[in-house]
Amino acid sequence: MKAAAVAIVLVASVLLAACSGSRSRPGSAGTGHRGVSGSASPAGANGVNDDLSRPQSSRYRDGRDSVPPPFDVSKLREPVPKAEPLSRYGNKSPYSVRGKTYRVLPTARGYDERGIASFYGNKFHGYKTSSLETYDMYAFTAASTTLPLPSFARVTNLDNGKSVIVRVNDRGPFHDNRLIDLSYAAAVKIGIWPKGTGLVEVRGIDPAHPAQELRAPVAVSGGHPAIYLQVGAFADASNANRLAERLRAADVGAVQVVDGVVRGQRLRRVRVGPLASVERADEVSRRIERMGLPPPQVAVD
Repeated sequence: MKAAAVAIVLVASVLLAACSGSRSRPGSAGTGHRGVSGSASPAGANGVNDDLSRPQSSRYRDGRDSVPPPFDVSKLREPVPKAEPLSRYGNKSPYSVRGKTYRVLPTARGYDERGIASFYGNKFHGYKTSSLETYDMYAFTAASTTLPLPSFARVTNLDNGKSVIVRVNDRGPFHDNRLIDLSYAAAVKIGIWPKGTGLVEVRGIDPAHPAQELRAPVAVSGGHPAIYLQVGAFADASNANRLAERLRAADVGAVQVVDGVVRGQRLRRVRVGPLASVERADEVSRRIERMGLPPPQVAVD
């Protein structure tokens, strides 16, 4: 019993560390990462022998991610949201990856965010997720940095209005500009594949009261949703204006100072945009970080 207890502690202590491994570039099969660490586990899908004790850089069978030939996702059934106990693994809160701290939400109820989705496929198929389930790229699943494991969400592509219900069973993506990582099947279902990324709305589902979240997905207008990068938010207008002028001098794009109220406090948000594409947003983000500023947050209007 003592040895088993020690093994469990070791698995839990390094569970999220393996999630900080690198992933393929934007536009390929994803830009986040999955995985856990611990001791070796039995073979999963595809006969994979997933050695959880190995570092992320050498754990997977393939060096780069890829995707199988296109297939008919209409034959796949979406998961039915239901109440499930929280996973023993992957729900530590707070946790840190690459120097950034994340907090896991107690429930998916009320979660409604817009941002950039990515996806991943063959490289991770058959390997363990952060909840120690086996990743199946042909199932409708997803990874989130903050939603509890497991939980359910509706993901809607804001470009075409297509949506899919996913079961969130993994942590990631830990790319600064990404909101959610979709399984290959989910990405195909809503048209994120083959481009590799897309603008989405992610709406958490409360299995006990699913009616609101399962209603028709957001309407998509004829125009393309706009991407902005929020570089800072200030109560002091002079601080906001100083940052805005610095960004304008660096010629990173159109800079706005937008007034808003958060929890009763008036804030001035400094934003860059609109930006024409995810690739452009990534490029501008890198330029802003090279200025010594914190990574900007993505906002989709």
